[in-house]
Amino acid sequence: MPVRIYDIAKKLGLENKEVLSKAKGLGISAAKVASSSLDKITAEYLEGELLKEHPEIASPTPPPPPPPAPVPQEPIKVVTAPPEPPPAPPEPAPLSQPPADSPPADAVEAVVQPQEQNSVSPATIPSAPVAEPEEPKGPKLGEKVGFIQLPARPRTEERGRGREREKDKDKDRKPDRPAAARPVSAKAHEPPAKPAAPKVSLPADAPVITMKAPIVVRELAEQLKQKPFKLIGDIMGMGVFANVNQAIEEAVAARVCAIYGFKFELEKRERGGGVVHAPVRKVELDVDDRPEDLQPRPPVVTIMGHVDHGKTTLLDRIRKANVAAGEAGGITQHIGAYTIAFPHPERPQDLQQITFLDTPGHEAFSAMRARGANVTDIVVLVVAANDGVMPQTLEALNHAKAAEAEIMVAVNKCDHPNANPLRVRQQLQEHGLVCEEWGGTTLFVDVSGLTGKGVDKLLEAILLQAEIMELKANPNRKAVGNVIESGVEAGGPTATVLVRKGTLRVGDAVICGSHWGKVRALINEEGKRLKEAPPSVAVRVLGLDGAPDAGAEFNVVESEKIARDLAADRALKEKAEQAAELKPRVTLENLFATIQETQSKVLKVVVKADTQGSVEAIVDALKKIPTDKVALEVIHHAVGAISEYDVLLASASKAVVLGFHTRLDSKAAEVAKREGVQVKLYAIIYELVDEVRDAMAGLLDPILREVVLGAAEVRQIFALSKGGNVAGCAVTQGRVARGKVRVVRRKNVIFEGVTLSLRRFQDEVNEVRSGMECGIRIDGFDQFQPGDVIECYSVEKVAQKL
Repeated sequence: MPVRIYDIAKKLGLENKEVLSKAKGLGISAAKVASSSLDKITAEYLEGELLKEHPEIASPTPPPPPPPAPVPQEPIKVVTAPPEPPPAPPEPAPLSQPPADSPPADAVEAVVQPQEQNSVSPATIPSAPVAEPEEPKGPKLGEKVGFIQLPARPRTEERGRGREREKDKDKDRKPDRPAAARPVSAKAHEPPAKPAAPKVSLPADAPVITMKAPIVVRELAEQLKQKPFKLIGDIMGMGVFANVNQAIEEAVAARVCAIYGFKFELEKRERGGGVVHAPVRKVELDVDDRPEDLQPRPPVVTIMGHVDHGKTTLLDRIRKANVAAGEAGGITQHIGAYTIAFPHPERPQDLQQITFLDTPGHEAFSAMRARGANVTDIVVLVVAANDGVMPQTLEALNHAKAAEAEIMVAVNKCDHPNANPLRVRQQLQEHGLVCEEWGGTTLFVDVSGLTGKGVDKLLEAILLQAEIMELKANPNRKAVGNVIESGVEAGGPTATVLVRKGTLRVGDAVICGSHWGKVRALINEEGKRLKEAPPSVAVRVLGLDGAPDAGAEFNVVESEKIARDLAADRALKEKAEQAAELKPRVTLENLFATIQETQSKVLKVVVKADTQGSVEAIVDALKKIPTDKVALEVIHHAVGAISEYDVLLASASKAVVLGFHTRLDSKAAEVAKREGVQVKLYAIIYELVDEVRDAMAGLLDPILREVVLGAAEVRQIFALSKGGNVAGCAVTQGRVARGKVRVVRRKNVIFEGVTLSLRRFQDEVNEVRSGMECGIRIDGFDQFQPGDVIECYSVEKVAQKL
């Protein structure tokens, strides 16, 4: 928080100009006027310097330890106190070799001695005997000497004289006198001066701090267990200005550590020391659990069935929520995962959890349904009692069988006037599902999603079936599971995951395909934040660096570094595989096939959708369009809004941008208009697939088909005076018109061309109908013979179909 100059003056009871003058003297460039603002660290440093000159001011917090350099300035005020004018020579008098009877000598020695202690502990700083507190209250002359900055030239001369006196002192100094007692001169532009290679005396058993270069102020403060601003004050006292994120030299770090009683050593790497020769430890993402560690877990149930057979309505009744309200056309577009609690049929007080996966019913989402069946324990096959078994019902049944999941049948819409539950049982019996009433093992439950009839019975049957299956998992291990759905929202990428084993917690490092991250939040279906998610619980995860593929497995690893490295390796591997698929090597054997492939018709598209599951479903549906005449190339597919990058990519590749349940950025719209890129937005997936199919067919060259309009028989040949012959004909079939004609002689075509003229008597006409006579001249042919047939035809273009 910034502090103003006048706030410091008011706090210390000083005049604004005195504080401002001191700040300028310390080289603080921000101090220009009394209303200038200083940062907190600089303000504390300025207050500390002011308190040194005014010890009579009581401060609520002790000032930071003064640096060694300004210490000799304290006795200066004692020496210059006599009423003699303040010339330059008397000021450095205490620094020279003092005579035996000189009073200031005691003051100098008193200040130097605490400096020795100061290098060990800052607690001895107040013991330095500065002048009597009442003495600065004397004449105005004494006060001015205390805070007025001396000119640069006298200080330069003082530095030179100080070096000479330092040499004289070295001659007379006793061997046991510590080097820290040497006085340090100040720079010309600021009072705190950088020490000239000082040596700090510390006990032999002083603790040692070891750091590697660079020596960052923040890291040094952590080692010393001090706040960074205190170290910055110490460093500023040495004439070095650095913030918390900057590095300092080894000598400066050693002096700072000495202030707090520590030795400093710089750790240096030996040659080759940075190379890790140890074998890389293989990361185990999943391990087998011991049987004694397994505990019961809730069942995971997948709702499957034909489109519009009431799956979402049935789940709405279970969840007491209307999922289908926001869906286009009433069709579920995305997979959802929901966990509910329901009383056990035999123990009503015991609430059991059930996790439901709601899969969409459209055929284009067959891959998502297969993915849902692979992570499920029980599949509830929903069949409408009024419609019976449909093609997608059988497809869902095959997925459930392939996943080796337990299958239960919910005969929905049993309250419909045309309901026939018996027919549903008969149809499914033909496919291997025999109900228990008929001696089979499959449980059939008649339900109604609208009225709720039979829903409780269905849930009780699920709990009983789960109890028989003895579903277990180890919750006390790193979590492993699958991504049910993913997308990009305002807060970043999100993924709905189902934990299969272990417990997923906030703060865990997660690797999922080529994406990684640290779990920032776990959110359940009600929007509540959770701290952890045990097995068989579905939650929304925030913190990944991207939207992973739906169905991908996620694993919790030891650290973010491991997750990041694994994700980078997987991303490189995926890029290499994609490059190998997109750019096959050209050999002499496949050269002609490669050339023919490059000349074939290709429709390039960019697919963007709101969720990863939708993206995969659209790409899968497009690739399944049955045709070998036109190639479909998805050059890019991702989650999120259509961006400028997508449009530019489509422009460079001559592609079309397809958006599903997403929007077009304003800037991207401008680029699309400028580049002439077509952007199509859809809300229903089969509309998107149908239009793409039509567009692929439009790329095909039209089929040319000849349509015979009529025929005329040559009866007589007339020679023209200017050269050439005219065929006198009688139209025997259809009509003869100006245009394309062919001459047929004895069922063989001997010439094809166009009519040069068509006359009826002396008039030029456009066509002559059957039963009439006419004269025909053909451009480039006049070798007519009686009995020749002249056929008139047209060529029509017929669009191809896939």
